[in-house]
Amino acid sequence: MSFQDAIKVCFQKYVDFNGNAKRPEFWYWVAFTFVVSFILQMFLPILGMVFSLAVFLPSISVGARRLHDVGMSGWWQLIGLTGIGLLVLIYFWAQKGK
Repeated sequence: MSFQDAIKVCFQKYVDFNGNAKRPEFWYWVAFTFVVSFILQMFLPILGMVFSLAVFLPSISVGARRLHDVGMSGWWQLIGLTGIGLLVLIYFWAQKGK
């Protein structure tokens, strides 16, 4: 899956929490949102906040679909609310899909 395809799919499945997301789709989305958010926050903070709010639901959605691909429930994302839980989530997201 190419970078542009991954971004397109994530926006098309804006709030679709069913199905799977392969590793490239998930990590391309993470890279896209991180880079765009960082640049916007540096130069146009208000627009950066708007962008962050706009990609919040798609980010949760693609995270849940990625967890489904490794055989876990999307609810595991709640562990990220703890400090150390984010490291556990990164481990889960980096695993090879089933």
